Amino acid sequence: MTMSNEEIISPNPARGRKTSGAGFRGAGARGPIIDQDGREVRPETLGPQPGGFPFEFATSSANPFGNLTREQRLARLDALAKLLDVAFILPGTNIRYGIDGLIGLIPVVGDIITTAISLWVVREARALGAPWHLTTRMLGNVALDGVVGLVPLAGDAFDVMFRANVRNVRMLQRWLDKQPR
Repeated sequence: MTMSNEEIISPNPARGRKTSGAGFRGAGARGPIIDQDGREVRPETLGPQPGGFPFEFATSSANPFGNLTREQRLARLDALAKLLDVAFILPGTNIRYGIDGLIGLIPVVGDIITTAISLWVVREARALGAPWHLTTRMLGNVALDGVVGLVPLAGDAFDVMFRANVRNVRMLQRWLDKQPR
């Protein structure tokens, strides 16, 4: 038995109806709609919205960084800065370097990558409420590190010694310590 195009597009309501009366369409469905977190969802928010589907990561459990406290965000920034600038020790010396110095050895692309990560640290500082004068100084450190880092070999040595990320996180910590909680 073949179906006509009209039956495919708008099926006969009596054809697919179950005898129990509890189908997925129409008045047969009863009870609230519950999301995966156990919260009730309003039916009017389901389906396509005028602007498309809304994605709100700040209030969702999909964003692992959405509900961090100020101290947790600062600890994450501090760990990232140490990884970028002082994670390793050059054997036989007391010189510390990080992933920033290693990635910076890749001409141009490495410096762009490390500058982008450093800019993310500044963005996080701004999200923590850092004032414009502090973020301007932080951006200056990132710019100096990025521009001088473009120079082959000498720029990489400067990256190892300047430690822009550790400086920026230290400035942010000092500013946050002065602020009321």
